Amino acid sequence: MITVCTSQNVLLGFQLQPATIVINDLTGKIIHIHRQHLPRDQFPSHARYIDAGSNHILPGLVDAHVHLNEPGRTDWEGFLTGTKAAVSGGVTTVVDMPLNSIPPTTTLSHLDIKRSAAQGQCFCDVAFWGGVIPGNQVHLRSLVDAGVKGFKCFLIESGVEEFPCVTENDLHASMSVLEDIPSVLLFHAELEDFEKSQDQSTQTSDPTLYATFLESRPEKLEADAISLITKLQATYPSLRCHIVHLSAASALPIIRAARVRGLKLTVETCFHYLCLQADDIPNGHPEFKCCPPIRKANNRELVWNALRDGTIECVVSDHSPCVQELKKLDDGDIMSAWGGISTLGLGLSLLWTEGLQRGVTIGDISNWTSWKTAEHAGLSDRKGKLEVGYDGDFLIWDPNAEFEVTAESLNFKNKVSPYVNRKLRGKVLKTFVRGFLVFDCVQGFEGIEPVGKLL
Repeated sequence: MITVCTSQNVLLGFQLQPATIVINDLTGKIIHIHRQHLPRDQFPSHARYIDAGSNHILPGLVDAHVHLNEPGRTDWEGFLTGTKAAVSGGVTTVVDMPLNSIPPTTTLSHLDIKRSAAQGQCFCDVAFWGGVIPGNQVHLRSLVDAGVKGFKCFLIESGVEEFPCVTENDLHASMSVLEDIPSVLLFHAELEDFEKSQDQSTQTSDPTLYATFLESRPEKLEADAISLITKLQATYPSLRCHIVHLSAASALPIIRAARVRGLKLTVETCFHYLCLQADDIPNGHPEFKCCPPIRKANNRELVWNALRDGTIECVVSDHSPCVQELKKLDDGDIMSAWGGISTLGLGLSLLWTEGLQRGVTIGDISNWTSWKTAEHAGLSDRKGKLEVGYDGDFLIWDPNAEFEVTAESLNFKNKVSPYVNRKLRGKVLKTFVRGFLVFDCVQGFEGIEPVGKLL
């Protein structure tokens, strides 16, 4: 049995062209790509044949930064709802962060618990990051052997007690283990100035003002953290380090200087840093809160420029939901609200809407959200592009469709997002994982079973 999908606009090598993709249903792999539009009668009668017309066929997105929170905080999110939301936005693979599940993915037994919880629930494929916390360096090698794609740590408190931040001494202990292992160390790169934070704690500012929150997480926290990371890299040059969710444009010169020195440093940013700006955020709206924060318009354009020149390699969601009560929506207390933005299902449309204003192509976006993220997560041998031998993960995309985001249209569990009421361009019509339909914008998930694998 085979699945055939054809269109006048298939993204191959980041260029749109007529093509027909043939997928083996047994293996889920692409077995042929014909660089022309082929009609139904060119294939056996038993083949599943999909003609997308002029709509685009794109590689499935690989979202390398997602918090699914299961087990332990399944009232925040879970594998079922999180992966449903993912495929509704064309994401065919997510890489789950080690927190905010309970337990966090910091030991082999904790990974086993998480994988058991995920079984049979996933609409897309799911890979896992491990975590580095104080004292768990003895567990890192076994986690790599079990298949985690790398490790994440925090240089500032994470917000959950079971995942404490690390000191420079902790990092030496972990990096000395990881430097001889094919892995990567991810950093939440904010380094707190404890003396300044103590001084600020005595001041009283209105916690509902976005400016209060923005001032509490200045760009210097990111710059100082990245300076520390590059200093450590000089001691452990064989270990790739990765900056998650870069927000501060003032840190870009440090990153560029590290690259000139030959350091193995990669960087991601997020949809919200490219699509939102502090100037437009209303006071008393904690749904816009994330850490590091959304910054001002000029900063946003510098981040866009860094993405386009390759200083920043990829774009991810950092989907980090919570229950509505923790978002403090009733009293608008931004300072005490949970910091995290829910985006799963919207990223491609968000980036297309903003990118059209900057001359960005769909090939650029696919490079940032599919190919580079697959490379980062160690999945580039099977994910991230449409090529013979790769998984038949793709989406059908209408680049001209326009829609308004509503709470009801969101597929993640807690339907709180700063994008509600926002008008977007470009819509995912259908999503396929290894050739099997996992989302249809008309029928939704009716009659569709979860076929996602744990990678």
